[in-house]
Amino acid sequence: MSKNLILDKLEGVKTRFEEVAKLITEPEIIADMKRYIKLNKEYKSLEPVIDAYKEYVNVLDNIKSSKDLLSSEKDEEMREMAKAELDELAERKIKLEEDIKFLLIPADPEDDKNAVLEIRAGTGGDEASIFAGDLMRMYTKFCETQNWKIELTHMSEGTSGGYKEIIMNVKGEGVYGILKYESGVHRVQRVPQTETQGRVHTSAASVAVLPEADEFDVVIKPEDVRKDTYCSSGPGGQSVNTTYSAIRLTHIPTGIVVTCQDQKSQLKNLDKAMVELRTRLYNLEYQKHLDKIASKRKTMVSTGDRSAKIRTYNYPQGRVTDHRINLTLYNLPSVLDGNIIEIIEKLQIAENAERLKDSDL
Repeated sequence: MSKNLILDKLEGVKTRFEEVAKLITEPEIIADMKRYIKLNKEYKSLEPVIDAYKEYVNVLDNIKSSKDLLSSEKDEEMREMAKAELDELAERKIKLEEDIKFLLIPADPEDDKNAVLEIRAGTGGDEASIFAGDLMRMYTKFCETQNWKIELTHMSEGTSGGYKEIIMNVKGEGVYGILKYESGVHRVQRVPQTETQGRVHTSAASVAVLPEADEFDVVIKPEDVRKDTYCSSGPGGQSVNTTYSAIRLTHIPTGIVVTCQDQKSQLKNLDKAMVELRTRLYNLEYQKHLDKIASKRKTMVSTGDRSAKIRTYNYPQGRVTDHRINLTLYNLPSVLDGNIIEIIEKLQIAENAERLKDSDL
């Protein structure tokens, strides 16, 4: 790729960066909180590109100076120094261009959001619920390594352990951009606890990761929501089954229903339920965006059909296989202990490579 095309792209980003920097200081923008927050996010997202632009321009200027020196300098020692510097600058230029190509790929604006993580037992009966519990433990430990906060909003326990369903809010820096790669069907191949003859069975659990919508993303009309209260069940202390603290919200236009009984306070449960309802409404539109992208990129790893089989955990072989990028690791205990960052990083690399193909860089 020629330097002119890169510079053209970077100059365009620089112009937009300066425009946004000016806009966020204007009183009318500051007064419009929704637009102000959006512009601030854009400003922060453009800063790394501007830093790379400054360094790239500096490298190009130094290359020109070194070439000018070579064409005019007669002293051989000075010429050798200029040649050595020119070689270093040429290598740095190539590396910068590769980095800039990826920086110029438009980022998913949802990546910085918190996420709603849902795990549901699939085929396999009690064993599927136990596996869903294993996945919950895996994600809980992974979130701890990332210093993310987990808030449980709903759970339904399995009859022999684990969970039929569990829904959690995950809060932290760049949560959705990392966890989104986990959406899909996860399979486990092992001898179930209930198996008496030692036969290996295959069970499954589905994982859905949704970008959490904030109050500026979705406006919900009060008249569109029916609120019901009921007694909590399960863990929760003395207030369980004695106070109407659990909340059920029904969004009448779409029929979406969310529940929350995690807190003893009805008000806190209502707040959590509203967050989840906004997220589900937001994701009705966001999923259309994902489907559109997935239809264009057959190997897009973080989008598309959430019912697709994405990963297999094979206990007899100690193997984990991610089917989207044909990645196989023989460290099953470590993965189930929350060490999934290697898998996610390889998925990110694969996705960025494909997005780069779709760009004009």
